[in-house]
Amino acid sequence: MQYHFFRISAVTPGETAEEFNRFLRSHRVLNVNREFVSQGENSFWALAVEYLPGEATVKSPRSANRRNRVDYKELLPPDAFQLFVLLREWRKQTAEQEGVPVYTIFTNEQLAEMAQRGCASKDELQTIDGIGQGRLEKYAEAVLGLIRKQGDEAGR
Repeated sequence: MQYHFFRISAVTPGETAEEFNRFLRSHRVLNVNREFVSQGENSFWALAVEYLPGEATVKSPRSANRRNRVDYKELLPPDAFQLFVLLREWRKQTAEQEGVPVYTIFTNEQLAEMAQRGCASKDELQTIDGIGQGRLEKYAEAVLGLIRKQGDEAGR
């Protein structure tokens, strides 16, 4: 464990505050001890940062999400992607009505597989990993109806 100390002006934090934030983002921080020192216009924050040597290993959830996100528009053929978007919109509306997260209905991977295969029956849906009897009973008719509808519109 190592320590790094900062003194940040309470009146004009400026560059020192930015340096402090850069340090926090680039190190594996264990603890930050802070103390406000009141000296009128010379008041400042005294900060002691306990950290482990080496680079930070924790990335923000937002950047990790972007890095792991699958671009289904590139992955799926245009007609399958169009169906995928339709299925995703149905899933969103259904989740809102049921008050549950969208992934509890079907995951993006499951929707993409449905769209790519163009499933025409409950048996075909059931071959998709993670889709069991409960989901089939609850959602199969709606999903199969959307797939049929999209197929009919594409056939025109």
